[in-house]
Amino acid sequence: MSVRRLHEEQPESFAFSEANLARVEAWIAKFPTGRQASAVISALWIGQEQEGWVTKPMIEEVARLLDMPTIRVLEVATFYTMFHLAPVGKHHVQVCTTTPCWLRGSDEIVKVCKTHISERPGTISEDGLFSWEEVECCGACVNAPVVQIGGDTFEDLTGDKAADIIEALRRGETPKTGSQIGRHSSEPEGGPSTLTKEVQS
Repeated sequence: MSVRRLHEEQPESFAFSEANLARVEAWIAKFPTGRQASAVISALWIGQEQEGWVTKPMIEEVARLLDMPTIRVLEVATFYTMFHLAPVGKHHVQVCTTTPCWLRGSDEIVKVCKTHISERPGTISEDGLFSWEEVECCGACVNAPVVQIGGDTFEDLTGDKAADIIEALRRGETPKTGSQIGRHSSEPEGGPSTLTKEVQS
């Protein structure tokens, strides 16, 4: 597994906006005294929403607010792929390539990303709109292959459908999220095959 490192070029400082600092403080208040470190994921997430990615100064500020060693905050930021350690495009495409998605064709999704975004993962597209990376499980294995873009998942993908979604976003449209073949939740493809008749009691 590759090591996730902070981007080499870093801003000089970071400060939460007044509104976002209030959000962080609200999360801290949810936990008992002395347990404020439990708010670390929320604080990093709010910081990433504000900045677009997780910076070294942001990690240091979160550590200060939560009275944690900086290395402990860095451990969290580098563990979860939800945190971006380098600048990303407006639409960051996370392609699941874990076994269920790979068996169902995630290699085709990766090829689409290389063609429509950038040859290399972690590189922002020329128009500044996209970046992509391979990630471990997105938690929707039954509907593989899956990608996550921002807070939305797109499931039951093909290469062509993935390309359509990327180009729709590029045009400023809002593509349909969830299953791309019309499945409801994680029901069997083609509908149920057992318990199809109502039993009279």
